[in-house]
Amino acid sequence: MAIEVKRKEGESASAFLYRFTKKMQQSGVLKESKKRRHAKRAVNKNKRRKMALYREDKKIETEKKKKLGLM
Repeated sequence: MAIEVKRKEGESASAFLYRFTKKMQQSGVLKESKKRRHAKRAVNKNKRRKMALYREDKKIETEKKKKLGLM
């Protein structure tokens, strides 16, 4: 999605910059790019399963340590 803003004849730099930023905000390009910046990809099924098993192992390990008085 390309935004084209040409400087008008006799237009000051500040007026041009103001017009450009206004167009950018109205187009929604900045909002979309900021949203995509922190987007994460979906984790596949196998990796999710491995993470769940790891969490379960850690949970069991901490429970054992608590019972032994090591935590």
